[in-house]
Amino acid sequence: MAEGRQRIDKWLFFARVTKSRSLGAKLALSGKVRINRDKATQAADLVKPGDVLTITLERRIVIYKVLLPGVRRGPAEEARKLYEDLSPPPEPRAELPPRAILPQREAGSGRPTKKERRETDRLRDSD
Repeated sequence: MAEGRQRIDKWLFFARVTKSRSLGAKLALSGKVRINRDKATQAADLVKPGDVLTITLERRIVIYKVLLPGVRRGPAEEARKLYEDLSPPPEPRAELPPRAILPQREAGSGRPTKKERRETDRLRDSD
């Protein structure tokens, strides 16, 4: 193997992008990984420091610049040293309406209150 190069499935696993190496291979085979704008066609495609990976995950797209090949799947702190995150910041969510206006319901609609239930029970027990 060339110096400093690593299989894409191993790198995705070591960088904690996927939970297992086989999931990294599936991600690469499904065409959801691009290495320098070229689709990864197989799990054995090699990445090297300086490559830019565009990875389509379930709910987001991440862009990583490979800094180092992985040696092992270590803690998250160690995994973050393998790449530089170039992903754009997530779009801000629309602000929720203020909760100052509480929903109102008409008296007598919906379930009875505890007081109303007790009054109903007293009427039934008096028989």
